[in-house]
Amino acid sequence: MDRRQLLTTLGTTAAGLVAAGAAARAQHEGHGHRDQVHEDCLKACEACERSCNETFHHCYEELAQGKKEHAKALHLVADCAKFCDLSADLIANQSPLMAHACAACAEACKACAAECDKFDSPEMKACAKACRECEKTCREMVKAMGGHEHAN
Repeated sequence: MDRRQLLTTLGTTAAGLVAAGAAARAQHEGHGHRDQVHEDCLKACEACERSCNETFHHCYEELAQGKKEHAKALHLVADCAKFCDLSADLIANQSPLMAHACAACAEACKACAAECDKFDSPEMKACAKACRECEKTCREMVKAMGGHEHAN
């Protein structure tokens, strides 16, 4: 499989994951009660996932133009989007495992923001900003739940 096929496959996979995550969240909208920490984290995870997916396309375009320095960012934004999707799904489901996902999501967002900050483009800066906000709300979620080591 050549690079173009691989990138196309990655893009298609990311789009499928976005659609599946959105469907799962829509199915669980309105069920149960979530406090403000949960709501803020859910919104930040969804916004960060969307931003990472948009940035994936930007990185893909940059790589296609031969700018290999975007390769690491391409991987990180794709991975970060998956962490955000998982966290958002578990928050929407009110899963007892959401603190674990949010702790991992915060670390993914931290790494993604650091990589995106290395670039001086509006797309990359916007992604870094969304990642930092998601990291912050995920850490607040974990703290509100008493830490992920003790989550039930």
